[in-house]
Amino acid sequence: MTTTPSVLALAGLSDAAEQIYLFVIHRGKTLLSDVTARFDLDDDAATEQLESLRHIGLISRERSDAGFYVPVDPRYSLTSMVEQLSEGVGRIRQLIPTLADQFDRGATSAEENAETRILSDRDAVASWYVRLQHQATRELLVFDRPPYVSSSLEPLEAVVLGRGVSWRAIYTGDSFSREDSWEEAERLAGHGEQARIVSELPVKLAIADRTTALVSLSVEEGRSDAIVTESAPMVAALCDLFEFYWARALPLPEARERMRDPAAADPAPPPAPTATVPSRRISREEQAILALIGAGLKDEVIARRLGMSTRSLRRRSHQLMVELGADNRFQAGVEAARRGWV
Repeated sequence: MTTTPSVLALAGLSDAAEQIYLFVIHRGKTLLSDVTARFDLDDDAATEQLESLRHIGLISRERSDAGFYVPVDPRYSLTSMVEQLSEGVGRIRQLIPTLADQFDRGATSAEENAETRILSDRDAVASWYVRLQHQATRELLVFDRPPYVSSSLEPLEAVVLGRGVSWRAIYTGDSFSREDSWEEAERLAGHGEQARIVSELPVKLAIADRTTALVSLSVEEGRSDAIVTESAPMVAALCDLFEFYWARALPLPEARERMRDPAAADPAPPPAPTATVPSRRISREEQAILALIGAGLKDEVIARRLGMSTRSLRRRSHQLMVELGADNRFQAGVEAARRGWV
């Protein structure tokens, strides 16, 4: 079975449990013996993994002599699981202004030795973002979303990447509302930026070396309130928030020029759409379509970014959904991830 990024680890499950879950989703009614044979496990180990999935409501077990395990409709089970995880993210968001208010009452912004500082000036926020890029020696983690407080900082990011700093960025569809922003992301990917995309991000965020974080207190247009913190518990919580969204995000498609490079295309045309699992490689353009529709971008935006008409995009995405045996975009994303296509 194709290895996929561990998502269920966020619910306390192992990679093995996630692979077994995808197996049951694909197979339908599944016996314990099916799992032991497929994953080379003994009865006790297989039962433990299946029961862990049943415990959180992803599968159920029939009350029969055979004891079939049956998948629960993921549109309900996974949605419920995500809502529970999102409650934890909400608590993190609520923590930020509370701590900021406490700090504001007990300190002044002039105390440069404070662990946490309030930034209410756009120039100060922009300056701190540049400072974090200069400060980073190992890693930068970034939530990229509007509103923006400065113009493109692409030249500096390229320099940071050139120093060997690992840079991971998560974008939203709105990240590409600025002119040339898509092309900028493509150039940064060429320099080594690891980029993924989600439909929404709760805050703007930058973390340098997991020691210093800059996080927005508002995402309203025209406001730039933020805090910068070196508080170890706060930075650790923000790193967890980043990893939570990174695990859910889809890889940002590669540059259009590379996707359309004949040398990078599949050696043979894809087979006709079918609901069975095909033994073929997915093209770069198909991977881009699946990634972007999975991230929740509108058809018009995706078509513009991939340089095709909206009508062509809808025809191609429909063909992919038929091939994946999916009735909607959510199912297409799950099946595409199972096959390792995105």
